Amino acid sequence: MKFCKKQKVTRLLAVFGFTLITLLGHTSAKAISFIRDTEIENTIRVYSAPIFEAAGLNVSDIQIHIVNDPALNAFVAAGQHLFINTGLLMRAGHAGQVIGVIAHETGHISGGHLIRLHENLRGSTAKTILTTLFGGVAANYSRSMEQAADQAATSFLEEAGFSGRGLAEFLGTLAKQEAMLTGNQDIYLRSHPLTRDRIKFMNDHVAKSALSDKPLPVDIQHAHDRMRAKLKAFINPPSRTLREYRANDSSFSARYARAIAYKKMYKIEKSIALIDGLLAVAPNDPFLHELKGDILQDAGRVAESVKPYKKALEFLPWAALIRVSLGQSQLEAKDPALADEALDNLLEAVRYEPEIPLLWRLLATAYARENDQGNVMLALAEEALLTGRKTEALERAARAAKMLPEGSASQRRAQDIQSTAKNK
Repeated sequence: MKFCKKQKVTRLLAVFGFTLITLLGHTSAKAISFIRDTEIENTIRVYSAPIFEAAGLNVSDIQIHIVNDPALNAFVAAGQHLFINTGLLMRAGHAGQVIGVIAHETGHISGGHLIRLHENLRGSTAKTILTTLFGGVAANYSRSMEQAADQAATSFLEEAGFSGRGLAEFLGTLAKQEAMLTGNQDIYLRSHPLTRDRIKFMNDHVAKSALSDKPLPVDIQHAHDRMRAKLKAFINPPSRTLREYRANDSSFSARYARAIAYKKMYKIEKSIALIDGLLAVAPNDPFLHELKGDILQDAGRVAESVKPYKKALEFLPWAALIRVSLGQSQLEAKDPALADEALDNLLEAVRYEPEIPLLWRLLATAYARENDQGNVMLALAEEALLTGRKTEALERAARAAKMLPEGSASQRRAQDIQSTAKNK
């Protein structure tokens, strides 16, 4: 699991093509921490793909982002970007509640509500725009938009074969908070106004739908339990994790959580023993192999981590994040025999995930081992551009352009970086 802590709302605005809003001579920005994890992102994809298809959306066009924030929140922004807080994922008792929220947010996307909000804001002051669009980085929808999104959500859920009970339960949770002081309410309630009509509509739907009592597939609920355990174990202190997932709990998710807790406590052998026990039951589980690699890599046993990372990639050859971890271990092992493999893995990863700064830093190291200074400079320019270091990006790209073969794709990319950095 990777934590990306340096990005801010203003960075997001730049990435997603919004206008940067400056107030009183300085940028108003709230730091946002993101989590990148192949298993969690894959789980959310499994939840959301049938919903997106039911809505007539291209699944590959929707970008999903996991926000490391304890608030109960989810929102869409910049067209087809879905943001889900860890607080919502960790507090949802079952997968149906998360699926219901995804269906509701998909209703906002399919209904074009963000476009209408942007049109309504034309001519508004910067302060009004900032308050409306980014109250906790979530659009503040009108009551009519919320009702329309609920109605669309029930349609999508029915089409996808899911019960609407999870969404009804989620609205019930919000209703319990409605009487709280505004400062204590979750962001979701403040940005998605709740009404009695909305609750009545969902309860009526549950009462009438033939799917309301349809249980979720066992594998989906199992994935949800694993996801919650993983998030809690990585985010919460180990002592809290070990209290919640006690040693006498032999469930898969409990052992999974304890393995992560022991990893954080540097009790490596206990952590590995738990993972090996789970692998004995599920030897083809790529995420167990990945976690074993992470445990060994974090413990400084990088050479040992190569094998489990490779095993994970046998099942998930497209998993760029795992390739990044493998490439990092191969480079840190300082084994000349692994240098070429590291470069190949990192180049394959960048095909899928070109916006990971660490990936470009590792590529620079791999190219340095090959004594390829032109591509070293190009990789460092890519990293600088992604992290907002404009001057450094310009300098690195200019040096790369002089070193790389005339007319090559790499040289053209270096020139593109120069142009982008100048205009940013």
